[in-house]
Amino acid sequence: MADFRKTVKLGDLSSARGVRECLQWFTREKQWITEHQIQLCRVPAPTFLERERAQWMLDQFKSCGCDASIDPAGNVVAFPEPGAAGPYVALTAHLDTVLAPRRPEEIYVDSGGRVCGPGVSDNGAGLAALIAVARALRSSPGIADCHRKLVLVANVGEEGEGNLSGMRYLCRQSPLAPKIAAFLVLDGATTSHITCQALGSRRFELSFTGPGGHSWSDFGIGNPVHALGRAIAFFAETRVNGAPRASYSFGMVEGGTSINSIAASARAKVDIRSESEEKIEELVEGLSVAATRAEDAENERATGGKVSAKLREIGTRPAGKLADDAVILPYLRAVDAHLGIRSYLDCASTDANIPLSLGIPALSIGAGGNGGGAHTAQEWFHPDGRDLGLKRIFLTICLLLRDSNGQLPPSR
Repeated sequence: MADFRKTVKLGDLSSARGVRECLQWFTREKQWITEHQIQLCRVPAPTFLERERAQWMLDQFKSCGCDASIDPAGNVVAFPEPGAAGPYVALTAHLDTVLAPRRPEEIYVDSGGRVCGPGVSDNGAGLAALIAVARALRSSPGIADCHRKLVLVANVGEEGEGNLSGMRYLCRQSPLAPKIAAFLVLDGATTSHITCQALGSRRFELSFTGPGGHSWSDFGIGNPVHALGRAIAFFAETRVNGAPRASYSFGMVEGGTSINSIAASARAKVDIRSESEEKIEELVEGLSVAATRAEDAENERATGGKVSAKLREIGTRPAGKLADDAVILPYLRAVDAHLGIRSYLDCASTDANIPLSLGIPALSIGAGGNGGGAHTAQEWFHPDGRDLGLKRIFLTICLLLRDSNGQLPPSR
């Protein structure tokens, strides 16, 4: 690694005029960045309803001089250099949030300087970083190499049942797909982690249906709610100790019409995850067995009116891993050493799942600062240290874009 750090010459890169101006801009304009983060987080963007925030981001990119548009999937795609030709390095952050503010005042700054409210860290921090990079590049027009081959993307569909739709389109159907050489995905805050392995997951809806009826006069007929409860209990007996790591969770349970009615339907949504596709398949088979057992048990008990089970897949996130010879990780490690950042490698489910599963170099990192309470109404973000995270992002991009022909060099 020592030879590699010497080769990339980060000291020389950081002191080059255009790069130095951008790095200084991140520190000098900390308040401007935070103010724009507050504004964007006040624009609701729950999964599948990101259009209003996408339009807001589009306006911001255009104000920074970018050639920007919204693609057919709903992603905001911005080129700092109009008419730029690839291959590109994509810097991305997802638009959507698990929870959305109902009123602008739900996004506020508390007495300790923390930005508070749903989505302020995940992924307000990542989106604010995209705007900051675009604005910093505009402030230093002499840094043409970064303008020429960089594409900024605020994508849809990362959270919940979005099924990574925005990134799927970008990597598979978009005209840009064959032109993107690498992805740097910004998700949340903190600089402590580097996601280089994609955690696979599959999501299912398990439903039971029956005739339904009155809780007194029709007592004894098959009850979908009872059958669903059994299925959940059966599957919850599954043990996932040891390697490879795996998990499962019934995140939503619905059914019934009233307290004095036998439900005609009941359903639950379950998330299954693992570092191993084989382990996921094993758990999916276990879920199917649990559903069949529950159906049989309820119908054996019922005196009439049987229930039926149905298992429907509603989402999948493919597993994947960064290739050993991919240069993006050594570049980021060299930047971390230069900036004094301590980070560890991890496995997680992010937008990087899609490019990693396709063999495209990709990493997911935080955008700087600190955050907590993700996916809750108590989410918060503190901007202390944000400029360090932005410098990390920017220097990594500069390394990836430094070759005039746009080809990523081999790792050393």
